[in-house]
Amino acid sequence: MLFFLLAVIFTVMLYLIMRAYPRYQVDSFHAVVFNYYSCVLTGLVLTPNFDVFRQVEWTSEGTVLTMALGAMFVTAFMLIGLTAQKVSVTATSLAGNMSLVIPVLFGLFVFRNNNKDFTALNYLGLVLALIALALGAIQRSPKSAANAVAGGTSKIAGQSLWIFPVLTFFASGTNNTLINYLSSTYYPAGQITVFMIIACFGAVVIGTAILVYRIIAHGHRLKTRSVLGGLLLGVPNFLSLYFLLLALASFGNSAAYVFPIYNILTMLVSALAAWVLYKERLNTLNKWGLLLAVVAIVLISYQELNL
Repeated sequence: MLFFLLAVIFTVMLYLIMRAYPRYQVDSFHAVVFNYYSCVLTGLVLTPNFDVFRQVEWTSEGTVLTMALGAMFVTAFMLIGLTAQKVSVTATSLAGNMSLVIPVLFGLFVFRNNNKDFTALNYLGLVLALIALALGAIQRSPKSAANAVAGGTSKIAGQSLWIFPVLTFFASGTNNTLINYLSSTYYPAGQITVFMIIACFGAVVIGTAILVYRIIAHGHRLKTRSVLGGLLLGVPNFLSLYFLLLALASFGNSAAYVFPIYNILTMLVSALAAWVLYKERLNTLNKWGLLLAVVAIVLISYQELNL
């Protein structure tokens, strides 16, 4: 459970840091690119023996696919940042958490890597988790949501705000599914850090290429504050994925068990942190969603909790 809690804490830190970018005039895309430089450095610090990189076949299918995953990293992270800044921290967390349905369904019916037999209570827990996350996703009126946007970001028509959480939902779900599949298929348990460094290096290559193009073709200016903001973001970004993969490994890469609990806990902590730091209030349905989420956690994990 320690790995779960650490993954949740660092994930929430991501949302809170990106939420603060407009206030400090940090360019989100520039920060996302440099965040992956910091991710690679963090991974190297956590690597006990660099000899493991000599065992990597850089032209193998697994390595190439892992590098390509970097493109998905950049895409998902940009959407997370846009949702946090243009909607709210709570909406960002809930959109990402609702995406648990994607890796769970793949884990149960495609990869078949769940390490226990799911009972009727477990399936009921999954259903309640989705209901809880849906209730938590119901936000205030478009006018109120628009007024809650901090940092003086541009006003968006209320009708179009839904697109950011929806895109974050699909990007996060796809990202987590690919992470689970690639890490469990091509990398042994002792090479979790290697997998992450390769994936983040792919994000560095892809993100830097796009950034250089923007600077040359469109005259974008690279600000020191954006670089520093990205380097700061990279540490919790790497650690959130690092501890999530450790949690997966601890439970036999059972996405059907790990992702629901991880996502629901992230929802609960994000809602609390957003209320404390950004005064984001929950409506009645949100509160019922949080309560239902606790029930869902118990039903999903009652075997492991020995209930």
